[in-house]
Amino acid sequence: MPELARQQYNDSYTRYTYPRQNSQYTQRRYQTSTHPVYIRHKANQKKIERNYFIHRIVSVAVVALLGFSVLPYGFNKVTKFMLNPTPYKNVKADYQQILFPTSNYLANHWFLGQRSLEGAEVKKPQMTSLTESSRLTGLENQLKNLTSMYPSIHPSIYVWDYGTGNYADVNADEIFPTASIIKLPVLVQLFRSIEKNQLTIYDEMPLTEYYRTEGSGSLQFKAANSKYSIDTLARMMITESDNSATNMLMAKLGSMTDINSGIREWGLKHTYVQTWLPDLGGTNHSTARDMATILYNIDNPDFLSTSSREKIFDYMGHVHNNRLIAAGLPSGATFLHKTGDIGKMLGDAGIVYAPNGKKYIVVIFANRPHNSPLGKEFIVKASEIIYNNMVY
Repeated sequence: MPELARQQYNDSYTRYTYPRQNSQYTQRRYQTSTHPVYIRHKANQKKIERNYFIHRIVSVAVVALLGFSVLPYGFNKVTKFMLNPTPYKNVKADYQQILFPTSNYLANHWFLGQRSLEGAEVKKPQMTSLTESSRLTGLENQLKNLTSMYPSIHPSIYVWDYGTGNYADVNADEIFPTASIIKLPVLVQLFRSIEKNQLTIYDEMPLTEYYRTEGSGSLQFKAANSKYSIDTLARMMITESDNSATNMLMAKLGSMTDINSGIREWGLKHTYVQTWLPDLGGTNHSTARDMATILYNIDNPDFLSTSSREKIFDYMGHVHNNRLIAAGLPSGATFLHKTGDIGKMLGDAGIVYAPNGKKYIVVIFANRPHNSPLGKEFIVKASEIIYNNMVY
């Protein structure tokens, strides 16, 4: 064979050595893109690369799934307790996780470190929205002028007239801590459950150390294992703003899961319960407009029965704290309401019945410096201004 042809021949082959039992075997494979051995080799190589890519995708998906499920669980169960343990270690319940109230609830869960809630029912809400007519700009301007005189107070105010639908709105859609005003939706959900025959006002619950807690109300000082009817607990929750009674009722209803799910079904977007009472951190939130909607629907026969409404209004008509909106009303006016008071927020929400037959809803939240008496002073003066505009 000529030398040039021999060189071309050698260049076109690749020498491979394959081990064989007790011998060496040398195989030459033609290395071109059309040779069957070469094509099979490339196909196998691509298959290996594809399988490797799929394995990487599956591994990443598994790690992400574990991260989204295990890490939030660990945060709620371990980290959050280590960094921010509850100051009320004696508060427990017959339901899971009263010490970690929102870690695994249906209506409260964590995703990527953020708390989220199931969406409010907006297509067919159970509550009827307030029908607003003319905006009371004159009243709003007076309230804003009052606010300018109290630079340390940041208010949220909503007023609605039953007769005309006229309303006043000052930051009414801004989310505020509710303090004990959150007991109003708890009360409403209680009577909704009673109307569904899930319990009665005559059912009894024992006061155990699981439920005893600090803050407002006299139940914390009562004898252990003493029994109280649902009616008595509901009355104490509203009239005394009793925290122990509130926690007992929420536990009876199915804990915060039931309360929050009910609120979503009502159609309210910004009201939710995150913490058992007392909520000194102000984590239970709402807006003035949401609270006004709850107040309106207590008197709505399509939402609550007459007997439920009468019971609720009876409780709200005997609230012990009359130092806020009630203090700005004349002696002949009647006020059915619920107050709220924590260090950074003071509030009141209710229905005013004037002697001349006028009737209006008023909700006032006031963020303030910690326990500042200016919060009370602001609310009383705002109540006076509102009454004079709504009645005269």
